[in-house]
Amino acid sequence: MAGIKKVTTSRELLTAIHQIQPASKPLPGYEDKVVSRFPLGVCMDECYPNLYIGDIGAAKDKAYLQKVGITHVLNTAQGNKFATVDTDGVYYEDVGIKYLGMKLLDIPTANIAQFFTIGADFIEDALSSGGKVLVHCYMGISRSATIACAFLMLKRNMSALEGLTTLRKNRAIFPNDGFLKQLAELDNNLRSQRE
Repeated sequence: MAGIKKVTTSRELLTAIHQIQPASKPLPGYEDKVVSRFPLGVCMDECYPNLYIGDIGAAKDKAYLQKVGITHVLNTAQGNKFATVDTDGVYYEDVGIKYLGMKLLDIPTANIAQFFTIGADFIEDALSSGGKVLVHCYMGISRSATIACAFLMLKRNMSALEGLTTLRKNRAIFPNDGFLKQLAELDNNLRSQRE
């Protein structure tokens, strides 16, 4: 019917996530070997060219990040509380990695939308300079995935559904309900601006 605008909902995004089975891939940096991620304590996946999503183990292993060629780290869980990661710019100085931290808890009421633009700009700066960026949180499934999706929406003109699908095909991401709602709101705002 003409005149009815499509509205993205968090339920639609959640349904889409559930329908996609992530690919089973080797750990970046170990493509030529059969290596289990668990003994290494590192879990990271390339989810878009030169954009990686990972966990605390990947974020804190500077030697591993250097091996893979990571030039930028975006910590979406900065802090020293439960389920946060206590790194900062000083932590990466000795290996020349550029850093951006966001103090966010993985709870549905957290205002992650306030970081969408700064996160997207940081990722875009990394990729446009030929770098590789790790976006991480504690487990690499909710906060990091939400910021990575916002980047795809803001800088690659993807819809929320396209962004989450791109990421989910490469990693078992699962943003919490509140974050999905904020991505749906961003999607609806961007659609109205582009029409």
